[in-house]
Amino acid sequence: MICDPLLGALFTPPRPELGRYEVCTTSAGLESAAAETGTGGPEVRIEALEALDAFGAAGPYNRAALARLYGGTRVRVVRRWQQRGNQFISETLLSPYPDATLTRLNSGTMVIRFTLDRVQREDPAFARQTRQSDGGQAVVQRAKAGGL
Repeated sequence: MICDPLLGALFTPPRPELGRYEVCTTSAGLESAAAETGTGGPEVRIEALEALDAFGAAGPYNRAALARLYGGTRVRVVRRWQQRGNQFISETLLSPYPDATLTRLNSGTMVIRFTLDRVQREDPAFARQTRQSDGGQAVVQRAKAGGL
């Protein structure tokens, strides 16, 4: 599997507030890719979706170009999530998938993976993140409400 920052820039949010995204591709078909990434097995549900429904609205890709490229061909999609320790991982597998110029469909599979690291509230890193992300307003509000 090869991760592609150009595809990542197209199909994921530009600056996610939480977590991180990566977009990787493989020449393997959808079923094989699902087995490789741990999504294989009897519980796998493959959907056939219109391109715009399959790729969603999170990324800044050219929607008209993507719709033209697929030309009514449906995208085969597997969606799944799992928790591994303190990580929440969501994966969307899509086949066929577009190249970064949105001019050619590739027969392999694209994997869009979102990973969120869960932090315990008692963890000092959580308190630092809260203070940095909201300027300390949440801490001030909790103190006023008697929560601290």
